[in-house]
Amino acid sequence: QVQFVESGGGLVQPGGSLRLSCAASGSIFGIYAMAWYRQVPGKQREKVAIITVGGITNYVDSVKGRFTISRDNAKNTVYLQMNSLKPEDTAVYYCNDNNGAHTWGQGTQITVSS
Repeated sequence: QVQFVESGGGLVQPGGSLRLSCAASGSIFGIYAMAWYRQVPGKQREKVAIITVGGITNYVDSVKGRFTISRDNAKNTVYLQMNSLKPEDTAVYYCNDNNGAHTWGQGTQITVSS
């Protein structure tokens, strides 16, 4: 069972930046395409960025050009660089594989507000 620990969240002003990290346990990490998700209370969890084992990335339109997903397979860690943050990016951010097949971690709260 793979577990994820997300970190790096916080309060940031509009236009600011944050870098999220997701540490995954288990030697199977390198097999999966990984993704970052976010969830706002009362809404469904939304997948915002995907990265394949080979490093191919894809993003939801609302974050394209502002967010960058990356991975370090040697460290079993996935990152999300978030730039030009907007109030609508406020959410709890989670990582999981591309299918959300593993137990969800606690997530990390991002609040974008002046």
